[in-house]
Amino acid sequence: TFLVLLLLLRRIAWKPLLRALHAREEKIRSSIEKAEKSREEAERLLEENRKNLQRAEEEARKVIREGRAMTERLKNEILEKANASSRRIIEQAKEEIQREKEMALAELRREVADLAIQAAGKILGEELDKGRHQKVVEDFLSILPKELRKEG
Repeated sequence: TFLVLLLLLRRIAWKPLLRALHAREEKIRSSIEKAEKSREEAERLLEENRKNLQRAEEEARKVIREGRAMTERLKNEILEKANASSRRIIEQAKEEIQREKEMALAELRREVADLAIQAAGKILGEELDKGRHQKVVEDFLSILPKELRKEG
């Protein structure tokens, strides 16, 4: 009887049971393949994200380097302009001082010449004519120190 039951089960239940097992096996295999594909996709995306992050970090470093270089160039440019302006102001001040000095020396010469003429007139007790006046002034100026003769 057991044998008959086995034969009956084999004929009736065995094939549907095997089909169910094969279907279950195929479903499990399909789930494993899907999981593997999902894992591979996740790894690919992770690697892509790492590369994107690395590119972004490199770009940020590049922008920072360029910003520092630009800052340095601007600083140097500003310093150069300030130095040039400073040199120009100093040069203008020197020129102004020289003009003032020359004007003061010219004024001093005129005053000295007038005083010399007055003194000479008093000493000689007479009024000098224009030619004689010029000669007295030139003689007097020739004895002045060299600094006072720059205009002459």
